[in-house]
Amino acid sequence: MNLRGRNKVSATFSMSSMTDIVFLLLIFFMLTSPVITPEALDLILPKAKGKTTSTQNVAVSITEQQEYYINEEKVNANGIERALKTKLSGIEEPTIILRAAEGVPIEKAVQIMDIANRNKYKIVLAVKPN
Repeated sequence: MNLRGRNKVSATFSMSSMTDIVFLLLIFFMLTSPVITPEALDLILPKAKGKTTSTQNVAVSITEQQEYYINEEKVNANGIERALKTKLSGIEEPTIILRAAEGVPIEKAVQIMDIANRNKYKIVLAVKPN
């Protein structure tokens, strides 16, 4: 066998091991991707650990009796948007943390999300860990 034939053989072996590695990586990412993005929901979830930021948050709570609170202050359902504008005026990157009790109709939470969307506020849906 001449030198050219040997190079072709070694090139074939190196390419086959490269395709094995790529194939194994593909399988690995296919198995782990559902864990990383569960159910493909586009939610911003609160983080347990992280860096400290200067972002100021306002908590909006909806109780099982469908009463609304901004931080600890009870607010009329019709006055939520006005109260949020007052509390978040002049704040750079204002963020709302939405805490809805279990059993609250989804329409009530969507109402708060709509207010945040109209006013360009970030919104975080607070959830209870399992």
